[in-house]
Amino acid sequence: MARKRKSGTGTIRQRKDGRWEGRAVVGYDDKGLPKTKNVLAKTKRECQEKLAKLLEEVGGTKSEKICADMPFGEWMDFWYQTYLKPGLRPTTQLNYESTIYQHIIPQLGNIPLCQLSQKDLQQFYAYLKKEGRLVRTEQYGKGLSDRMVRMCHAKCRAALDQAVQENLIRTNPAVGCKLPPKRGREMQVLSRQELQRFLMQAKADGYFELFLLDLSTGLRRGELLALQWSDLDLDTGTLSVTKQVYEVNGKMQLSVPKTKASIRKLVLPPAVVEVFREYRKTAKSRWLFPSPKNLDMPLTPGSMLRRLHIILERAGCKQIRFHDLRHTFATMALENGMDIKTLSAMLGHVSAATTLDIYTHITSDMLSEAAAKIDRGLGNEVAEDSSETAQNPLADFQPVMRRTRKPGTGCITEINDHLFEGRYSPTWPDGSKHSKCVYAHTREECEEKLKVLIQQLNAERKAIQDRMRGIPSPEKLTKKQRQIWEYMRLCPDETNYSTIAKGAKVTRHTVAKHFEMIQKMLGIQKAAPHPLLECQTVPLMV
Repeated sequence: MARKRKSGTGTIRQRKDGRWEGRAVVGYDDKGLPKTKNVLAKTKRECQEKLAKLLEEVGGTKSEKICADMPFGEWMDFWYQTYLKPGLRPTTQLNYESTIYQHIIPQLGNIPLCQLSQKDLQQFYAYLKKEGRLVRTEQYGKGLSDRMVRMCHAKCRAALDQAVQENLIRTNPAVGCKLPPKRGREMQVLSRQELQRFLMQAKADGYFELFLLDLSTGLRRGELLALQWSDLDLDTGTLSVTKQVYEVNGKMQLSVPKTKASIRKLVLPPAVVEVFREYRKTAKSRWLFPSPKNLDMPLTPGSMLRRLHIILERAGCKQIRFHDLRHTFATMALENGMDIKTLSAMLGHVSAATTLDIYTHITSDMLSEAAAKIDRGLGNEVAEDSSETAQNPLADFQPVMRRTRKPGTGCITEINDHLFEGRYSPTWPDGSKHSKCVYAHTREECEEKLKVLIQQLNAERKAIQDRMRGIPSPEKLTKKQRQIWEYMRLCPDETNYSTIAKGAKVTRHTVAKHFEMIQKMLGIQKAAPHPLLECQTVPLMV
C-alpha cells in the first residue's frame, strides 16, 4: 500500500515523461480559490526535498483557509484542484468541472463543511431529479437522469472522504444516502445476418475497411481512429495499439491509452490483412482512416458515429452505439471458443474479471448450449428447423449505393431532418475557388435552386473571361500593384478594400493607396469612397 502524505505537505506524482512532480497549495486568491505551485525533479527524493523547501518558503503548514468551518463549495474546489485535476485527461476534467461548478457548488456551496448533513445531500439529489437540468429542458424535461444524480453523489462522497482523512470532519455524511437505482445500459449485439448486411452496406458507402477492422479486433473508438500505417505490419499481420484520439472543444487531441493494459499488440486474420494490403495501394495519408476534408488529420469521432447510424439504417439493422461493435466482436469470439483470458488481453481490459462481469450472459448461454450438446450426444437430438436454413436471408438484400454526381453539378448535403444544403465551387479564371450555397427544406427544391445558382456563377465566369480577353496587360507595375490589378480584373465590381486585400494577398493600406489608379487602368469609372472618410469622429475621453 502506498503511504499517504500528511495534510499540508503537498502531493507527489510521477509524470508520463519519467520526471517527478510535486504540487502544493501556497495560498488563496480574493475569491477564496486555492493557488498552487509545483516543482520538478528527476528522482522522487529530489522532488521531496524541493517540495519541502517550497513549503518552507511559503510558510509550510496547512493554510488557515482549510478548516472545518469552511464552506463546502470552497472545500470541493480545493479537493478537485489539488487532489484530482493534475491526474485527469482534458475530457475527464470537463466532465468533473461541469458537475462540480454547475450543480454541486451552486446548491451546496454555502453550507459549512462541518455542518453538511445527510439530509442536505438527500434534498440535493431530490432537487436534481426533479428540476436540476440547465439546458435542453424542452427536449429532455427539467430533471436530470438517474446516472447524472449518481455521478454527483460519487463526487460529493469522494470529496467528503478526503475531508475525513484530513480530520476536518469525523464521518462522511454521503455514506448511506438513498440513490436512484443503477440501470445498466443494455448491451446490443448485431446478429450474423445483420452483420453481413452491415458490412455489405459499409462497402457500398466506402467505410468497409474501418468497420471490418473494428469487428475483427474490438478496438475502442479512439484507438481505432488513432491508427497509422506505421502501426500495421502487413508482412506479419501485427497491429500495435499505442495511442488514442479524442475531441475537446472541437479540436482533436492525441494521447496514450487510458490504461497500461490498453497498450497491446494484436494479430489480424489473414483475410483482413489481405483487405488492408489492397487498401494500402490507394492510401494517401499516414492515418489509416483520414478525414475526407483534411488528409493530415484522422477521422473525427462525431463524423464516424454519424456514418455508423446511416449505414445501420440503410442496411435495415437496429440502431446501436459504436461501443456495441466492440461487444459484437467479443460475443463472436466467445461463441467461437476463445477463452476469457485471451479475449481480455485483446480488449485491453486490466483484469479478466472485467471481461467476465460484462459478458456473463454470454458465458451462461454457452453453458446452456454445452448442456444441449451433451443431451444430443445421449440420443435426445432435437430436429432442427429446416425452413430457416433452406432459404438465404441475404438473397434479397441489396446495399444502398452512394449517389454520384457528375462534375460541374455541385453537391447536396442533408444537414438535418428538415434542411438540405446545395454547394457549388467552380474554378475561376485566376485558379481560385469561391463556393456559394443554397438551402431548401426538400432535396428536390434544393436541386432546383442549385441549378439556378450554377447558371448564375457560370455566367459570371464567362463574363470575366470575356473582359479578360479585351483588357491589355499593364506595363511598369510593381509586384503588389500587379497582384491588386489581377484581382480587380477578375472582380471589377468589388470595392471593399479588405476583401481586395485578402484576395490579392496584400495589406489593406496597399489597396487603399493604389485603388483609384488601378480602377482607371481597368476602365472602371466609379471610384469607391475611402471607408475612413465615411466614419464619424469620436472625441477622445481623457
